[in-house]
Amino acid sequence: MTDTPFIRTRFRPVERLSTASLVARQLIHQLGADDFPVGARLPSERDLAQMLGVGRSTLREAISALELLGLVEVRPGSGSYLRADSSQLLTKALELSLALGEPEVADLVEVREHLELLAARLAATRATSTDVDRLRIHVDEMRAAGNNVEAFAVADLAFHLEIATIAQNDVLLSLLKSLQSLLTEWFERTLRVPGTMEATLTEHETVFTAIGQGDPSAAVAAMAALMTAADHRVRRSR
Repeated sequence: MTDTPFIRTRFRPVERLSTASLVARQLIHQLGADDFPVGARLPSERDLAQMLGVGRSTLREAISALELLGLVEVRPGSGSYLRADSSQLLTKALELSLALGEPEVADLVEVREHLELLAARLAATRATSTDVDRLRIHVDEMRAAGNNVEAFAVADLAFHLEIATIAQNDVLLSLLKSLQSLLTEWFERTLRVPGTMEATLTEHETVFTAIGQGDPSAAVAAMAALMTAADHRVRRSR
């Protein structure tokens, strides 16, 4: 077996796979589990197929998918090389899972809910009048979007990230940015359901009012109601 840095990785045979896309997803997960540098060479096609327990033709399709995602560079006669670091690989794994309609969607929504509650509580405690004015702009943009789903979604996302910014916690902001970007496709889908934009706007206005009044308990309660409604919408849209 060719000696490469990946030999030490604990590749597991892929279970119950019927498509190359599932092979690609598991390959991304496993490569992302270790800290490989950009430019690292993957094992040979034969060795990697053996590690994963799949046929070489299926593996070729999976590698082609990773190449299209910009994660791998295939050099004829030389091999396949990583074009992204481990953190990017993990993000792409989640994005691919969402595209395939995998169960991770519900998991992401659940994690996001708890982070949003924390952000709302901290924002209500720490918001200045300037912060509240910035947050109001996003509510106004949501209201002005009318029936424009794309514009509403952009303002909605900005509203939540503004709250995380007001919360003054960089880790929290970073986590919410990642989760929001992964769930954007699902959010836009739910917004296209008649009546959803109007209800969503009302829910955001309630959160805004609580933060503006500096009431952490009310902010958490309002955000919890918003998140519960959003969770139900995402589940119904799947």
